[in-house]
Amino acid sequence: MKKHLIAFAVAALAAGSALAQANDTLAKIKSSGSITLGVRESSGALSYTLGGGRYVGFHTEMAEHIVSDIRKSLGLSQLEVKYQPVTSQNRIPLVQNGTVDLECGSTTNNATRAKDVAFAVTTYLEEVRIAVKANANINSIRDLNGKTVATTTGTTSVQTLRRNERAGGIDFKEVMGKDHADSFLLLESGRADAFVMDGSILAGNISKAKNPADFKIVGEVLSVEPIACMMRKDDSAFKKAVDDSIKRQIKDGSLAKLYDKWFMQPIPPTNTKVGLPLSEGTKQAWANPNDKPMEEYNKK
Repeated sequence: MKKHLIAFAVAALAAGSALAQANDTLAKIKSSGSITLGVRESSGALSYTLGGGRYVGFHTEMAEHIVSDIRKSLGLSQLEVKYQPVTSQNRIPLVQNGTVDLECGSTTNNATRAKDVAFAVTTYLEEVRIAVKANANINSIRDLNGKTVATTTGTTSVQTLRRNERAGGIDFKEVMGKDHADSFLLLESGRADAFVMDGSILAGNISKAKNPADFKIVGEVLSVEPIACMMRKDDSAFKKAVDDSIKRQIKDGSLAKLYDKWFMQPIPPTNTKVGLPLSEGTKQAWANPNDKPMEEYNKK
C-alpha cells in the first residue's frame, strides 16, 4: 500500500511540476536549455523562410535578440533556438499547448485572441490594404464588386473588408489560400482579382514576385492593426522579459536599424527592396510602448 501511495505522490508531484512549468516559460527554458520560436514562411519582410530550415525577417531577427537577452538574464552560457513554422490557423493552439514559446510573426493583437493568449508590446502598426495587378481597373473597395478576392485562411482580412463602411452593397467572391504565399499565387495566376491582407505582407510578396512592377497596392486603409509577439497567458515574468527586451531594442536604436534592414534595403532571396518607410503609427507605438488591442485603434 505504501508503495502505491509513494508512486501516486511522485506522479502527482511530476504533474504539478509540469503544470507549473506550463505557466513559467522562463523555468521551462532554463531547465531544457532551449526555446522554441514560432515563425512564418511567407509573412512578407516580417517573417519568412529562405528554405532549408532558415527563417529570417524583421520580427524573426527581433525575436532572436529577445532570446539573447533572456539567455543573459537567466545566466545561461548558451541557449538552443528551435524554429517552428506556424500558420494563421495553428499559431494560437501551438502557443497554448506549449509547442511554441514565443511567436513573432504577423499576428494582430485583438480582444478575441487576448482571451486565449498574451501579447507583448506592439512592434509594428499594420494597415490592411488591397493588392491587385497593375493593369487591373481596381483602385478602391467599390471596384471589387463582382470580383474574386483572395485572403489567407485563419486571418480576419475579408471580415475587415466586409465590415468597412465603404463596402456596403459590394458583392464579391472569396477564395482562401493556405498561407500568404498561396494567397498571393491566387492573385498572380489570375484566380483572384485582389488579395486583401496586411500591407507589409502584400509589399513583401510583391517584392519577391517574378515581376514586382506587375502589381500595386491600392484603395483605402481597411483597418489599423497592432502586430505583436504572442505567448501563453498568465505568465507575467516571461511577458516582462519579452517586453523589457523589446523596449531595450527601441531605446538603443537597434529595432530601428532592423526595420531599415528588412524594409528599406535589398533583402534575400531576390535582393529587392520592400520599400515601406517606418510609419508614423509605428513610431508612436515605439515611443509609447503598449499592448493595446486592435479595437483601441479602430474606435469610431
